[in-house]
Amino acid sequence: MDHSDKRFAEYARLLVEVGVNVQPGQELLINCPVDCAWFARMCVKAAYDAGCRQVTMGWSDEIIGHESALRAAGETFDEYPQWKADLLVGLARKGAGFLHIDASDPELMADVDPQRFIRMRKAGAPKIAEYRQATMTNAVPWAIGAVPVPSWARKVFPDCSEEEAMDKLWDAILETVRVTGDGQAVQRWRQHLDTLRKRVDILNSLRLESLHYTNSLGTDLTIRLPEDHVWAGGDAPCKAGQRFIANMPTEEIFTAPRRDGIDGVVFASMPLVNDGVVIEKLRFVIKEGKIVEASAGTGEEKLKAAISVDEGASHFGEVALVPYDSPISNQKLLYYNTLFDENASCHLAFGEAYAECVRGGENMTKEELKAHGLNDSITHVDFMVGTADLSIVGRTHDGREIPIFVDGNFAI
Repeated sequence: MDHSDKRFAEYARLLVEVGVNVQPGQELLINCPVDCAWFARMCVKAAYDAGCRQVTMGWSDEIIGHESALRAAGETFDEYPQWKADLLVGLARKGAGFLHIDASDPELMADVDPQRFIRMRKAGAPKIAEYRQATMTNAVPWAIGAVPVPSWARKVFPDCSEEEAMDKLWDAILETVRVTGDGQAVQRWRQHLDTLRKRVDILNSLRLESLHYTNSLGTDLTIRLPEDHVWAGGDAPCKAGQRFIANMPTEEIFTAPRRDGIDGVVFASMPLVNDGVVIEKLRFVIKEGKIVEASAGTGEEKLKAAISVDEGASHFGEVALVPYDSPISNQKLLYYNTLFDENASCHLAFGEAYAECVRGGENMTKEELKAHGLNDSITHVDFMVGTADLSIVGRTHDGREIPIFVDGNFAI
């Protein structure tokens, strides 16, 4: 696809001006694969057009990353570069924005020992804790977008040539972010955010005590919510007041479960891609919030490694609602990328909870968040559970039962 297509520049502006919402005088870090440098340049231009003080680039190359993951000396996985930590923490302290461009082969890391990724996360966690806390509590604005690469495009469209697959994946992605090239994407996003806010307000007004999920896959799950939980979705304010959209696209409304409040069995409705490995037919048995059984048709070793990163990785941090009849779901595509697949389906996440999901949480310490029932972890992994026949029944503190989802879609 011709890089001069005006939709690309519009997409870049959308990520910078609406996603991160870069303000005059603010700094910006853009993380981007070298394969997508042409798109990063568009984002840099958009940032400076918006008055950005300085753009810092964080380049990556997944082929080099794969070689390093396979062949670097074992002890290096227990080390984290101090310069990288200093960069992230330093920019977070300045109130910088962070834009992440996702473009990767969903199966590239399948031959890498999953313990290496766990060790890398554990080594980095204490060094970048301040940066991670800033993003998880919305202290700084951040956004994630995606750009196709051939290996990913061929996975999504296996029957197409590389060129055709890339064109189709680009068209699909741009459709999800409401970019058509007519210059009206920002207006369409304003309307979309208004719709999400109305649904958020309804859910918050219900003050639910729990949710009960059932479907034909065998999911039968009760999820209790913190008493002062908050539903969120669309955009959110950061500490400085500017509103940002963390995921582009986004169709979800989410909150956090009680750390000890989930019981039952849940089956994933779509494959999960985690650290370059495709995990299919995921199944969890959960008791008092903790995963006590984990299985998968493929990628089971990787799945079990993912939920053992730390103690909190086997508990849950997010409950998200997405109707089956929604724009990304209706594309009938499996993206093999969580940014898109999670916005086509109701999903859960094991690992850390977002502080905004409890009233006043953005200003709480980790200990205070735990006291309010939220989970803490160095990981956060979403997996999809929505189906066309998903039923979700909410229960209020006074015992009323309210249908939240009927046949996969909102009933409120």
